Amino acid sequence: MPATDEDRTAIRLDQFIPHPPAKVWRALTEPDLIARWLMPGDFKPVVGHRFTFRTAPKKSVGFDGVVHCEVLELEPERLLKLSWRDGKSADWTVTWRLEPEGRGTRMFLDHEGFDPDDELQQMSRRIMGGGWRSAHYRRIAEIVATL
Repeated sequence: MPATDEDRTAIRLDQFIPHPPAKVWRALTEPDLIARWLMPGDFKPVVGHRFTFRTAPKKSVGFDGVVHCEVLELEPERLLKLSWRDGKSADWTVTWRLEPEGRGTRMFLDHEGFDPDDELQQMSRRIMGGGWRSAHYRRIAEIVATL
């Protein structure tokens, strides 16, 4: 279910990928694949692992291009939950849940913790919501199709 104006604290997605969870899981947890659809970083699929993603800065929202993360929860082929911080005001979590559906996978994404009263965080929610919905989902699906 997409975030609505009433839910200004989160981005929520529900997408179907016509490939099994094992392939989708690879796209979510293998660093070389993550770099192709999201950002390069030093991710390891280990609870407690702290790492960073790096991308182009976005001065309009005060983002320096570095995302500080930690693996909070991990259940292979089912659940990946990360802390997601920008080093300033953002202190979010991003969770992917995978559920087998027919011959494919239902992928749920919850990007939570946006401050509904912070204008910059709301701008970030809108920008990232568009990215999660279109570009990132499309890239994940394209990568999974090649595995």
